[in-house]
Amino acid sequence: MLGNYYYHQIIRKTIISFGTLFNQIYIKHLDRDGNDYSELRIPLAYGPIQKFLARIEQQAELNKPVAITLPRLSFEMTSIQYDPTRKANITQTFKASDGNNLKKVYLPVPYNLGFQLNLMSKLNDDALQVVEQILPYFQPSFNLTVDLVDSIGEKRDIPVVLDSVTFTDDYEGDFSTRRVLIYTFNFTAKTYLFGPIADSTDGLIRKVQVDYYSETDRTTAKREMRYTVEPDPINADPDDDYGFTDSLEMLFDGREYSPTQQTDI
Repeated sequence: MLGNYYYHQIIRKTIISFGTLFNQIYIKHLDRDGNDYSELRIPLAYGPIQKFLARIEQQAELNKPVAITLPRLSFEMTSIQYDPTRKANITQTFKASDGNNLKKVYLPVPYNLGFQLNLMSKLNDDALQVVEQILPYFQPSFNLTVDLVDSIGEKRDIPVVLDSVTFTDDYEGDFSTRRVLIYTFNFTAKTYLFGPIADSTDGLIRKVQVDYYSETDRTTAKREMRYTVEPDPINADPDDDYGFTDSLEMLFDGREYSPTQQTDI
């Protein structure tokens, strides 16, 4: 199995979908009469918070025109962990279509992706505006619909769970030092990873077989009869003119009796 190249971009799609949740957050500032005098869309970037804090420290003067804009959001993926609580049969497969051909797909493997979202702000009111626009959507999860495997159109709802919220007031130094309020949100995205997509050898069910036993315990029960249905001819395609051949095998006085009949459609 290892060595066969495939890449569904599932982790990449999950990261992008997670970031999309927070790229349309705005804050407003009011004047003394309660009227809006400014509206700001919160910038969002992928990266660790230490990167942005280092930039703030290097550009600490408040009057510098190139200083980093606050408030702002940053996020990053922090962990990948297998989720045994959602484990399925690893050998079980299902059929899917890429539009023209049937594909054989093994059931996906459940993995939890850990994310950290950081909010940096100079003013506490700005930070609280952002926090109140995020928290109500997670009770404690929010479902994202992600197109996990494009080739077979496999879309799934990925629950994004809010695990915790913490905040710190990062302020040290004199009055010229920039104050930074930091809110940290920890999330878990319960996604699925698919293996390679294989071509189905035929994709058509050409034989149906039902066995009847005298008892429900098959380890001790004897088979009483077997009913089998096959297309006639056996290699018929769905658009062909074909019939069905059904046979019934049963035990009759210690011998197997197999009447057969044919039905045209």
